[in-house]
Amino acid sequence: MHTVQVLNHLVENNQILAYLLIFLGLIFEGEIVVITTGILSYLGALNFWVSLAFILAGGLVKAFGGYYLGGLLHRKFSQHNFFRYLERRVLYFMPRFNQKPFWSIFISKFIMGVNYLIVIFSGYNKINFKTFAKAEILSTFIWAPALLSLGFFFSQTALSYSKEISRFSLVIFLFLIV
Repeated sequence: MHTVQVLNHLVENNQILAYLLIFLGLIFEGEIVVITTGILSYLGALNFWVSLAFILAGGLVKAFGGYYLGGLLHRKFSQHNFFRYLERRVLYFMPRFNQKPFWSIFISKFIMGVNYLIVIFSGYNKINFKTFAKAEILSTFIWAPALLSLGFFFSQTALSYSKEISRFSLVIFLFLIV
């Protein structure tokens, strides 16, 4: 049976690609990429601080890119019914979005699947950029280390159960589902 060391060596030998995947993965996904990075950091395959830097960079590129995309969508498609529907959905999840945009943007970072919608809607709704930037930067600097540490914890717990890669992966998978 293969042990976790096989995975460790694979990632160590392709670190540049791994860091690039972390950056790109954060733009398109988020939570699972950060937790997986924490797992690989705990195993020693990735450097914690370099990983954190790539996570922060990817998270901020996602946020500011989404804000820009929202502004672009507002200029091109502001009268479409889809965006009126989208606005109703955002205001359903964040009813005080227009009154307190800072807190709505900040809190959305910690709700899986909602942040993308809020980021794009912030640009679409022309929320003050300084308010948006403050909320996103602050929430990203809290969110990234917290999820990276969660990955550390998952990895430590899974390794205490088994060093065999199939069992280790199963435990990690169960943690991610629950």
